[in-house]
Amino acid sequence: MMWVQFLITAAVIVLAATKLAEYGDVIAVRTRLGGLFIGTILIAAATSLPEVLTTVSAVQQSFPNLAAGNLLGSNTFNMFLLAVLDVLARNERILRKVALKHALSGSLAIFMIGLVLFFMIANLSIKIGWVGVDSLLIMLGYFAAMYLLQASNTDGALLEVEVPPGMPSLATALLGFGVAAGALIYVTPYMVSASAEIAEVTGLGTTFVGSTLVAAVTSLPEMVTTLAALRFGAYDMAIGNLFGSNLFNMFALGLTDVFYTPGRFLAVIDPSFLLVGMLGLLMTGMGLIGNLARLRHRILFIEVDALALTVLYFGGMYLLYLRGISP
Repeated sequence: MMWVQFLITAAVIVLAATKLAEYGDVIAVRTRLGGLFIGTILIAAATSLPEVLTTVSAVQQSFPNLAAGNLLGSNTFNMFLLAVLDVLARNERILRKVALKHALSGSLAIFMIGLVLFFMIANLSIKIGWVGVDSLLIMLGYFAAMYLLQASNTDGALLEVEVPPGMPSLATALLGFGVAAGALIYVTPYMVSASAEIAEVTGLGTTFVGSTLVAAVTSLPEMVTTLAALRFGAYDMAIGNLFGSNLFNMFALGLTDVFYTPGRFLAVIDPSFLLVGMLGLLMTGMGLIGNLARLRHRILFIEVDALALTVLYFGGMYLLYLRGISP
């Protein structure tokens, strides 16, 4: 039964995430905001809803490490998807074509992950109510990042593009986008519960599952939306979704403190999860460097930077498995 539930909910998520990409592209054209802005902010937030829902559910059930592992682990999976994009679109070299446009979003993602790791190490005890000041500063940092992205949005190419015949109206796109996001909100908890049951039956520990399996499952919308955007030729949206999702994940980690009423959320996270966060930081940095560097050397069908991301991801997952981070 758990496998049936997993497959059905996964199929719904695939459909909903595909619609997010389709309607997101319409919104980008109709509003003249551009794929960079829409991908980094709107779609990234919508496709990160599963991470948020899983995290809130985890803290409400007193599993703060599962919540942290889900968000920090999702960062690593998102950057692994950059390597997947390179393999699937190796003739387009899309990571080079849109590199400069995503220098800011990638840099801001690195800053936000670094900020979270700093506060995890600093362990500030200052609170406002039950919410830590560190979490409030993380959320403030995210809003500042969004302001910088909006202020620097110069994707003017779409301003000169005529609206294709038959393209849905802005109202239809907004409605469709909202319905697709709502489907994700409804279906994701069932998929996560099925994944947790599968992990228990197969003998995988919940500790490893938090940073790997659950993180990968809740990142499925990012993967499907990114691949769908790639198929539509919306390269800005595809890459912006990944960097933007890492940004939003760190905002969600700060937001989790609001739902964790026993005290400061960052104070109860196992220090071992610094390894997960550092892995995400390194991979995000490598993803940004890979986008900006003008390397054109391939090993068989994959570029060197994408290969390095792949090796680091699987190597990091194996290291996490060996360390057996405790819940």
